[in-house]
Amino acid sequence: MLEINHICKTFNPGTINEKKALQGLDLHLGEGDFVTVIGGNGAGKSTMLNAVAGVWPVDQGSILIDGTDVTGLPEFRRAPFIGRVFQDPMMGTAPNMQIEENLALAYRRGRKRGLRWGVTKKERTFYRERLEILGLGLEDRMTVKASLLSGGQRQALTLLMAALQKPKLLLLDEHTAALDPATAAKVLELSDRIVQENGLTALMITHNMQDAIRHGNRLIMMNAGRIILDISGEEKKKLTKADLLQKFAEVAGVQEESDQVLLS
Repeated sequence: MLEINHICKTFNPGTINEKKALQGLDLHLGEGDFVTVIGGNGAGKSTMLNAVAGVWPVDQGSILIDGTDVTGLPEFRRAPFIGRVFQDPMMGTAPNMQIEENLALAYRRGRKRGLRWGVTKKERTFYRERLEILGLGLEDRMTVKASLLSGGQRQALTLLMAALQKPKLLLLDEHTAALDPATAAKVLELSDRIVQENGLTALMITHNMQDAIRHGNRLIMMNAGRIILDISGEEKKKLTKADLLQKFAEVAGVQEESDQVLLS
């Protein structure tokens, strides 16, 4: 479903601020894979996600989504393939629009627009059913503006919106980092459920080792713009936080045994 083939990205090339963010990165995701991505600050995690989303072009290599080469496509041309949830809960919704209006925008993305009534009765019933999945009572507040929701509620709504049209690829960009632990756990639980029920292929960046271990069917670790660890199957199921730190030390050639290795 996703093929990243030897992509490289250097920022400010030829200057004192030159930064090689991605160095010949290769990553292939099969359909239905839920991959968690972990690594220290500057490892290249967000650069990889932004390269896939088309936020900026890569210097070399190719990116394919479901067999379609999107390497040269701008961000808006990749939108039909991708659903994305950002770290900031405020980025995923239109604050001055109602919950049902936000859902309507997401549901009609990529479709031709007309002058018909904003939200039909049939659509409203569909949105209500989808909101019930969240278990937050938002199905009874569909005419409330998104700006009146808490950060966790907005992030849950954004997650639902991102998956509404069942994208080829769901990108979760540290989407629980700005939430308190209890709310973050709830949003992660919803992420698992939405990915599983819709059979989505997902790529989730996190700084939390326990979350990376607990969620998804595959874990990759990045360092200096490369993948240095790729764990899946039974090996991932048995993985512990201590194991992960040890593996990082072995592969990256460092001896530190603290969270600072990954969390910087």
